[in-house]
Order: sequence, then C-alpha cells, then structure tokens
Amino acid sequence: MSQYSGKIIFYEGKCFTGRKLEVCGDCDNFQDRGFLNRVNSIRVESSAWICYDHPDFKGHQYILERGEYPDFYRWNAHNDHMGSCRPIKMHGEHYRIELFENCDFNGQCMEFCEDCPFLQGRGWNKTCVNSIRVYGDGAWVLYDEPNYRGRMYIVERGNYHSHTEWQAQNGNIQSLRRVVNYF
Repeated sequence: MSQYSGKIIFYEGKCFTGRKLEVCGDCDNFQDRGFLNRVNSIRVESSAWICYDHPDFKGHQYILERGEYPDFYRWNAHNDHMGSCRPIKMHGEHYRIELFENCDFNGQCMEFCEDCPFLQGRGWNKTCVNSIRVYGDGAWVLYDEPNYRGRMYIVERGNYHSHTEWQAQNGNIQSLRRVVNYF
C-alpha cells in the first residue's frame, strides 16, 4: 500500500450487511464497479477518506476516518446516497491554515494550527471565508456550522482563491478541524 492508499468498505445494508464494495484508492463511480449508489454502513480500515454523494467526486462531501459507521447518520448524511470516494492524500504533524475574508487572499486574515469549534469565538468577526491557504502536510475539514456540524468541505495543501474551489455554494464557514486519524 502506498502512503496515500487505504481501505474502505461500503455496505448496502445497515450494520455492515448486504452487498459490499471494497475500495483501496480513488473510485470515481461506484456504479462502474457494479455497486449501486446506496450505502447504509461503512467500515474504514485505514486512511481517512473523502466520500461524495455523487459520482466524479461531486456533491456533498463527507470525511470518514478509521472506524465503523453502522448507519448513514453516523457520517452526518441525510440519505443513503454515495457515488464516489478518494483517500485523503495529506496527513502528518504540521498543520497550518490561513482564512481570508475575501476572494484572492484579501481582507481580514487569520491563521490556525489547531482545531476551532467556533471561528467567531476565536476572533474571526466575519460570517464568511472566501479564500484559504493550506500549508504543511495536514488536511482540514471545514464546516458550515459551529462545533463541527453541518456541511463539510475538505481542503488539502494549496491555495483556494474562492469558496467555489472547495465546492462550496457560499463562503459560510463556522468551524474547522484537522484530519488526524489516518492509519
């Protein structure tokens, strides 16, 4: 297994029952592998994964770290649709992210190296984050609600000039955390 691969198993039924699909790398379309897009439970054996509710890495994003998810509520989904997935390629010990109020790294800027359950509680006095720079070797999960709730967006090392580059419909980000459980 390369440093960026892992293993995740999707099950059609709750509590790890029914047909299953084992994935050990990028999978852009579950149906191409003979598996319908109905997923009711998941076992993550290694790595951390970004799962999408549509094929081709589109739609709602879900971060799944090593562990068991006996029903879709456990990964904060509202239904049992899942269409694609990929392992997170960034993990490590050095986490640093800069948030910017405006697109193209303009306006108020704030840096984080640790998880933050509520951005406004840490001095971010804006309601939106419209660009981001991720440094180091760690990936981050952004949430549109405080306390790591709501819609998720995963960002890895790089520059994100606007919220559309992390597939968000708007720049509403209220909390963020590091992806740390990857083995």
